[in-house]
Amino acid sequence: VQLQASGGGLAQAGGSLRLSCSASGTIISPYQMTWYRQPPGEQRELVASITSTGTTNYRDSVKGRFTISRDNAKKMVILQMNSLKPEDTGVYYCNRATVPWPWGQGTLVTVSS
Repeated sequence: VQLQASGGGLAQAGGSLRLSCSASGTIISPYQMTWYRQPPGEQRELVASITSTGTTNYRDSVKGRFTISRDNAKKMVILQMNSLKPEDTGVYYCNRATVPWPWGQGTLVTVSS
């Protein structure tokens, strides 16, 4: 299984980015999928998750700003990030919520103030 996250980059505070995660070597439809991030010098943390039936959950700090979605046919998980803040800076990864697959390289998001 390979997970490829993309869409990161440099954004100004208040801006938006759309992250995509593409899975190969597996289907994703039966699984809860999650976006994580690792801020500089910190531990990886959960950002948002989506169950196989589409129920979503977000960490408090991103509620109302981020939206997670999935396209099972394309084996993709999307994270729409709006109203970005400098504290959203980090490397973003996606993975299966339960037993994780091998971690991909992630995609770097940098938000300037």
